[in-house]
Amino acid sequence: MAALLKNLYTKQYINSLTNKLQNNYSTFNKKEFISNVFCSSWQDKELKQRMRHITHCMYNFLPKNYDEAIIILKKTYSDILDKKNKSEALQNMIFQDYVEIYGLDNYHTSIKAMEYFTISCTCEFAIRQFIIKYETKTMNQMLLWAKSPNEEIRRLASEGCRPRLPWACSLIEFKKNPKKVLEVLELLQDDKSLYVKKSVANNLNDISKDHENIVIDIAKRWYGQNEHKNWLIKHACRTLLKKGNQEVLEIFGYKANKSLKLSSFKMNDDVYMGEDLHFSFDIINTNILHKLRIEYSIDFVRLNNKTNNKVFFIAQKEYLTNMQNIKKKHSFKLINTRKYYKGVHTLNIIVNGVIMHSQKFNLKEKI
Repeated sequence: MAALLKNLYTKQYINSLTNKLQNNYSTFNKKEFISNVFCSSWQDKELKQRMRHITHCMYNFLPKNYDEAIIILKKTYSDILDKKNKSEALQNMIFQDYVEIYGLDNYHTSIKAMEYFTISCTCEFAIRQFIIKYETKTMNQMLLWAKSPNEEIRRLASEGCRPRLPWACSLIEFKKNPKKVLEVLELLQDDKSLYVKKSVANNLNDISKDHENIVIDIAKRWYGQNEHKNWLIKHACRTLLKKGNQEVLEIFGYKANKSLKLSSFKMNDDVYMGEDLHFSFDIINTNILHKLRIEYSIDFVRLNNKTNNKVFFIAQKEYLTNMQNIKKKHSFKLINTRKYYKGVHTLNIIVNGVIMHSQKFNLKEKI
């Protein structure tokens, strides 16, 4: 079984952190700090709760003057990075969390601190509170960061202003109007760093969920200029592709084709919880074959007789012959992050955004 994320904050990490804090602040009470971190409620806390708890503990044992505390934290962070070990990037987010919680009223010191702490970690969560409170000057700072020679700082410029960043608060104003976000992304559109490129694509994908036409217009402008932008735009449009948006599908050459036919479909009618649904089919074209994007979706039974449709990828490329004996399976293995409900589900085969075949199957519980 995989280790629980909340257990990333080990005693070894806290001891190492404490030693470095004490080296940079001689009156730091190591024993009391460790005792406060591993308090009676420690085991009940999840990952983000543990991170926030450590942040509060650092505040209680560091100077109350924010500028002085940041100097100590910068030196401590530098000592941690001297190990040349990026495996602790997630644990080290306590440094950006300190800025988020205690530095919101000290803009200039905090901006410099986030620029420092984002190296080999990230400040994508902390910066959002500054965007909310100081939108204009923080977004102007993002424009400057987008021109940084350091890819991790450039990535912060994009990732920090994503309207729908996972695990973070939404930027409601940017969900309504992403104009200022797009100014940052325009500066990063030709960035050769994969780290930055993924962030730009993810940001555009966020925007597409509220403003389809904006992202479609960008896709039309950027796609076809070079392979770098082709990859970026395809990743940015993944939600629109899954939705079967015909305008987006055509940008990438996946046009609806009436000459396509699906045949020889096979699927087991019943599947039990914990097992796999197996299905197979052929795609026949009575005309010239072209680029195909092949997917399937399932209308999952939910509570109160509702359904939830989810799309899954099978393949995409230019096929020169008929596609025969395409085989696929979908796992109904029981996992903590997804709950299945017994009942009649529907499987749909989708080619270039068009549902070619639908068939029901019964998900059963094992007796």
